[in-house]
Amino acid sequence: MSSDETVMDTGYTEAVTSLLYQLADDDFMYSFRGSEWLGLAPHIEADIAFSSISQDSMGHAAMFYKLLEDLGAGNADKLAHFRPAIERRNSILTERVNGQGYYMETPHYDWAYAVARSYFYTQAKKVRIDSLCESSFKPLADVAVKVRMELYYHKMHWDTWFKQLMSSTEVAKKKMADAIKLVMNDFGDVFSYGDQKQQIESHGLIGSEEDLKGRWRMNIEPFFVSLHLQVPEIPEGPVKNGRNGEHSGDLDEGLATLSEVCSADTAAVW
Repeated sequence: MSSDETVMDTGYTEAVTSLLYQLADDDFMYSFRGSEWLGLAPHIEADIAFSSISQDSMGHAAMFYKLLEDLGAGNADKLAHFRPAIERRNSILTERVNGQGYYMETPHYDWAYAVARSYFYTQAKKVRIDSLCESSFKPLADVAVKVRMELYYHKMHWDTWFKQLMSSTEVAKKKMADAIKLVMNDFGDVFSYGDQKQQIESHGLIGSEEDLKGRWRMNIEPFFVSLHLQVPEIPEGPVKNGRNGEHSGDLDEGLATLSEVCSADTAAVW
């Protein structure tokens, strides 16, 4: 059956829609948290690079939301800005705050956490995007090819920062170890497809959860060996699974900020 014919099947369309929400919501929240570092990164080069990565990631989210719009899920901008937390399918990791305080007040953000989160998220995203390039849903495969070109530079940036901090002072190593622990506590749903696991995997949209986890470990293991570190284990059975609409209070706070301007004039064209 061709991809065009398959899309007409209700079960297939539901599986594609579910996966697209996960991909779009992940990048939407990750890019927002990255944007909160504007003007706060350790130096100007890091500031510019993180801003660029966040802008790219928001562009990736926009492409995934546009595919949802093409499937009849609704207007892409409204899908991005006006869905409540319970309808979001992003992983818990992407919604977490950067640290204490608020961007427009007195932020006391944790750069080690930003590096650890970005490193592990980008590694996971690369595994998913590589798999999506072979997706049975051709429009998604085409988008994945575009995303992969930019992702190469994102990965290179966070590889450098991760290695730099893990090879630095004892204080930096301790902060990174603490940050890695926090990141991995929230990593249980990153490769999850939630309640839609069977549907998503059976239609050949992307590799299985187990396959992607295996690729992730295989990809990062040489890097960790070079740093004389053990590869962290992905928790089994997350306490909360963002793929099923289970989220922390951090998501409500983030969505309120993200939709503030759009909510001021819902009829405006953004």
